[in-house]
Amino acid sequence: MSKAFRLIVPAIAAVLAGCSTPVPQSLAPQMVPKVFTGPVPAAAQVWPEVSWWKTFGDPQLTGLIEAAQADNRDVAIAAARVMQAEAQSTIQRSALFPQIGAQADHRSSGCSGQSCQTFAKAKAFDLSFNASYELDFWGLARDNLRAADEQLKSARFAQVSVALTVTANVANQYLNVLAIRRRIAIANDNIAAINNILDVIKLKVKAGAASHLDLAREQAQVEAGEAQLPGLETLEKQALFSLAVLLGRVPEGFDVKAIPLDTILAPVVGAGLPSDLLLRRPDIAQAEADLAAAHANVDAARAAFLPQISLTGSGGFVSTAIGTLLQGSNFGYSYGANLLQAIFDGGKLAGQKDLAEGVQREFIASYQSAALNAYADVENALAQVANTGRAQDHLEREVKAAREAFEISQLQYRQGAADLLTVLQAQQTLFSAEDQLVQIVLANRQSAIHLYEALGGGWMENPDDRTQFVRDVSIQQDEKRTSAGAK
Repeated sequence: MSKAFRLIVPAIAAVLAGCSTPVPQSLAPQMVPKVFTGPVPAAAQVWPEVSWWKTFGDPQLTGLIEAAQADNRDVAIAAARVMQAEAQSTIQRSALFPQIGAQADHRSSGCSGQSCQTFAKAKAFDLSFNASYELDFWGLARDNLRAADEQLKSARFAQVSVALTVTANVANQYLNVLAIRRRIAIANDNIAAINNILDVIKLKVKAGAASHLDLAREQAQVEAGEAQLPGLETLEKQALFSLAVLLGRVPEGFDVKAIPLDTILAPVVGAGLPSDLLLRRPDIAQAEADLAAAHANVDAARAAFLPQISLTGSGGFVSTAIGTLLQGSNFGYSYGANLLQAIFDGGKLAGQKDLAEGVQREFIASYQSAALNAYADVENALAQVANTGRAQDHLEREVKAAREAFEISQLQYRQGAADLLTVLQAQQTLFSAEDQLVQIVLANRQSAIHLYEALGGGWMENPDDRTQFVRDVSIQQDEKRTSAGAK
């Protein structure tokens, strides 16, 4: 290497370091709330367990979730994308190593006829080895490898996120099936109650104690109740089919054991510090890894402006006879160095750098959006758990009172102390309250599932997987609290 070249290389490297873009701060501390404002039960566990679905106390739900985790197609797609990302990382890593190849040739020539008498037959055997190595002075290969490694992290985090979403969807659909079946049972009980009253009315009409108007009204109530059943049964089938697909099964013949929705426990769920949520949501970790990959691509685009230097070498044996091919006198070699520097490319490299910087800005905003949406997600879930629990308490008392009122109205109607309209009103109030209670119980259990999902489902990010340049907001906040306390 010449003296001039030895002087030029450090100078270019210094220029490159001088114009390096500073690492962006992705999430400012003021974008992270200090506490969650939603109501959190005092006895609640701070963060959910990994197998959070077991807290509902239903072995059938546990079995369905385990089946989905094994056979769900979305989970399989996410796993395949991890394989692709691993392969891409291997491809980029190969640029850091020499490329070595071998080649063996045999050539033979000759001709026949009088015109070929002056030409002799010729043959040759070749065995050669070739090697090339591109010097990564400016870190282009290392930046590309870093980007590929971050994309691999992103794929792994996405796999966890998909698994969490699938698990939550299985639990939601399963509870939905149980709730619809309970609503169907309530509708059938309502129809049976109407028919009992209808029998009483028929007897009164025969005795002349009631009019045909009462009979028509009650018959209309029967038909109205029957008309609701087909819609509920359709919803039940749709929920079952959706659940089957989540489990990776065909809908044909699929069913779940019917159990009362009331036997599904309402778990007590809590939330820790908002700053810790950044380490417990796989979608936030995925956005962080995407941002790190984008930053690596910016560095790679910047390094592409500098000359690329490669070393080449080859050696081998050439002989007219294969028996003497490997003799030392038949060995030859060559080596050299290449330098490639773009002088004019019509703005290609500049455009690639601008593109990489634009992608980086996009992922900065995406990471911020993922964090803000995560905080809002937890707040919404906390409010839903609390409010649906309150509504359930009120509806349970309403159902109890409405059932008592309906029983009293029936007794008074049989005794002639009340008219049919009073019975119909009491019956509608009871049926509506029972149906609403089932739906609010479902909403309460599903809000707990939502909260588990919003809190990351018990997942915890490995500290070794964190990108180095995304600021640890929890540490910053702890430092601010410490300094404020010292003052």
